[in-house]
Amino acid sequence: MTHIAVIGRGLIGSAAARHLARAGHQVTLIGPSEPADKATHDGIFASHYDEARITRVLDADLYWSDVSAASIKRYARIEAQSGVRFFTECGTVMAGPQGGDIMKDVDRVRKMRKIACERYSGPNLKQAFPYYSFPDDFLAYHEPQRAGYINPRNLVKAQTIAATKAGAQVLDTIALAISENPDAVIVTTDTDEVVADQVLVAAGGFANMVLPQPLPIKSYARTAAFLEVDKSEVVRLSGMPSLVMYFADGRDLYILPPVYYPNGKIYVKIGGDPTDDLLENTDDMKAWFRSGGSAEVGRYLKSVLLEILPGL
Repeated sequence: MTHIAVIGRGLIGSAAARHLARAGHQVTLIGPSEPADKATHDGIFASHYDEARITRVLDADLYWSDVSAASIKRYARIEAQSGVRFFTECGTVMAGPQGGDIMKDVDRVRKMRKIACERYSGPNLKQAFPYYSFPDDFLAYHEPQRAGYINPRNLVKAQTIAATKAGAQVLDTIALAISENPDAVIVTTDTDEVVADQVLVAAGGFANMVLPQPLPIKSYARTAAFLEVDKSEVVRLSGMPSLVMYFADGRDLYILPPVYYPNGKIYVKIGGDPTDDLLENTDDMKAWFRSGGSAEVGRYLKSVLLEILPGL
């Protein structure tokens, strides 16, 4: 039996721990829990601190379509293994200028993989999704099944539970460094040391904090805007699918239907930064997570959302 230490308790690390433990390895999953107060937290962060992320098989890129299909096929199994529900099958719409390169690629992937979708344009598009305001020249594909959104917090929880049921050990601590000797790999944490046969680093943008030789990882700042709505809007937008939208000028964005959050509020979420802002180092990443995002991008996203959902 090989002892494998997995550094990173996010979406990738928790999944890796589940796979390795179920394959019969001794697994130690290392990483901190979500900070209670991000504004004052000085440790590391992760990007899964959210309740809704879009999932679908249809995509403009064949590779992403294939790996998404493989993942979605496992959702029910992971929910059953863990007892944690994380997938909401509300469907997803992909929309963009008719005749544009992106929508041509979407259609190509749809045909190659025989993805079940409904095609809308013109008056039919407005009739199918009356709460959305699409440009007149837009084409849309609606994937009603195997699409919608996942709760990334719950997915991490589900993967971790399934991993522990298969024998994995979880350490709620921060990995600080990796060293080797002829017989083992040593992971130094802020509380102890873990001695293992192998180590798998799944720490995302924070990976270079522990890797002996840094990798050329580039991390970019991303802002999502959360607009609070009331229960009447939940009723009005009942049946609203997730939306991925492309514009002729190269911009793209995504919108989630109303989702309940742990603070008891209901939010419609939109993302799609108009610029790429590189975070140069770990300190920049920590400061970014503590900041709450870009107010300027937030205002831009709010204005776009009110154009696309004019009755909001």
